Amino acid sequence: MEQTQHTASLPFFGIPKLVPYMKKYRTTLTAMVLCGLASTGIDILLPLAQRYALNHFITLRTLDTMPFYLVLYLFAIVFAAGMNYISCRGAMTTEVRVNRDLRAAAFDHLQNLSFSYFNQNSVGYIHARVMSDTGRIGSLVSWSLMDCVWHTSYLIGSVAVMLVINARLALMIMVILPLIVVLYSIFQKKLIRANRQIREMNSRITGDFNEGITGAKTIKTLVIEKKMAEDFVKDTSDIKRKSIGAARLRGLFAVTMHLASSLALAIVLWKGGYIAESEVGTFSMFMSYAQGMMEPIRWIVDAISDVITTQVNIERLTRLLGTRSDVTDSAEVIEKYGDSFDPKKENWEPIRGDIEFQDVTFRYPDGDENVLEHFSLKIPFGSNIAIVGETGAGKSTLVNLVCRFFEPTQGTVLIDGRDARERSQLWLHSAIGYVLQTPHLFSGTIRENLLYGNPNATEEQIEAALKLVSADEVIAKMEKGLDTDVGEGGDMLSTGEKQLISFARAILADPRILVLDEATASVDTLTEQKIQSAIDTVIRGRTSLVIAHRLSTVKNADLILVVKGGKIVEQGTHTELIRAKGNYYHLYTRQYEDEATSSALA
Repeated sequence: MEQTQHTASLPFFGIPKLVPYMKKYRTTLTAMVLCGLASTGIDILLPLAQRYALNHFITLRTLDTMPFYLVLYLFAIVFAAGMNYISCRGAMTTEVRVNRDLRAAAFDHLQNLSFSYFNQNSVGYIHARVMSDTGRIGSLVSWSLMDCVWHTSYLIGSVAVMLVINARLALMIMVILPLIVVLYSIFQKKLIRANRQIREMNSRITGDFNEGITGAKTIKTLVIEKKMAEDFVKDTSDIKRKSIGAARLRGLFAVTMHLASSLALAIVLWKGGYIAESEVGTFSMFMSYAQGMMEPIRWIVDAISDVITTQVNIERLTRLLGTRSDVTDSAEVIEKYGDSFDPKKENWEPIRGDIEFQDVTFRYPDGDENVLEHFSLKIPFGSNIAIVGETGAGKSTLVNLVCRFFEPTQGTVLIDGRDARERSQLWLHSAIGYVLQTPHLFSGTIRENLLYGNPNATEEQIEAALKLVSADEVIAKMEKGLDTDVGEGGDMLSTGEKQLISFARAILADPRILVLDEATASVDTLTEQKIQSAIDTVIRGRTSLVIAHRLSTVKNADLILVVKGGKIVEQGTHTELIRAKGNYYHLYTRQYEDEATSSALA
């Protein structure tokens, strides 16, 4: 499971992991670096110009080169400003583009991960990686890179000039550098550990936000606003405590490093006084460099802290991008059939709809025991297979295997006589229509949602699909008809309306295999009657797998599979199972009695 604490650090702060995302912007990055070096070169030369001015214009009292000096000085300032502008523009552009690329890569990768990943990781946890972590990384490869060029080159250049002018005094100032290295090694591990804990807590808070918004109706009906608020306050208090601890650690690190950097100025004041007796300009130059070195050293302190912090973001994002799906297509299959983002439909064979389980054993990735053991079953094209059982019995297992949401632990699932793994996932999914118990619509209009089923559908095909499931009556009552906005997740429509539209969307795709996952369990009686009537019509000429709660709706199925405790315990037609007087018989008679009692009371 991904939501665990990790202690291993990436080499070189994980920056090599980002190289592939930076390569395409190497021209911009190169221009940034070159312009940054040019700008810093001017900053390094300015104290030398100051030295020249003091020694010639003040000490020697000669102004013969003043006009040339002023023109050159003004040109240097304008040139440096231009170089800084190009560098900053490049940094901003790179930050935005790298953020976009990282988020696109993360989102695309999420589309290819299997259901088990989403079962094991919360929405808030995933959201933090796609949005928050990528933002920090984008800043690192743009602004942090430019700051590194500016400050590091200034530090190296100023030290080089001081060594040329007065090597003894320069070496005395440089004595602080080993001290910085020692301090860094002491604080590094503590800062990494603290920031990793803070990022994990931030993911939990993002999850709290998500649950508070998406579960607003449930929270109000359960009257648990206070509890939700208390849980949120607890999580924010935890991150506050950890953040304050990390801030204190960074503060102690920064203060210690700033103290070390201030020694440079003290050394100049202490040992450089004798220079002032002969060359005021040289003394002033050393003072400027000593003071100028403080900012790069302070930046190095902050940069080290930022890089350490961002290393945690890189770890988390690269771990997401490195997560392998439990269900993958082989290289040979991708070569022939393409993948989800680049399908080679010209090589796709038509799907008839024959399904066969050959000696299938299956265990969920996070499970401890087999759900199926040596299970075999042939489902010819056009068959209507019903899967029944009590709530939580594991009725979706067969459907998950047919749809390749999970792979068999052993054995084979055949589609049209071929191992499903010999074709691409998209090839199979394109032939499956799936209607969920809890319908989901995407933000947008009803028309846009229907076109997800078939982007090339005509108005006549849309109207036919709606009429087939009696959803045309619902649309007719809406002021804007098909152009009615459904809201986020379809929340502006009732559950019954969403179910009818999602049913029409599945039909519009004209699937060869139709999966109905308790499609009538969450709707009212009238809508259920409409959907059940539509089901009887729609399943003709298709292979259908119907997960049913109400057993009266599957009496005419070609085969009924009874699931109990996650395993198939009975199979047969309605008549055969009633005669056997086993699990199905008891489920059916108990449900029949309950319905008769409810009807009598009504």
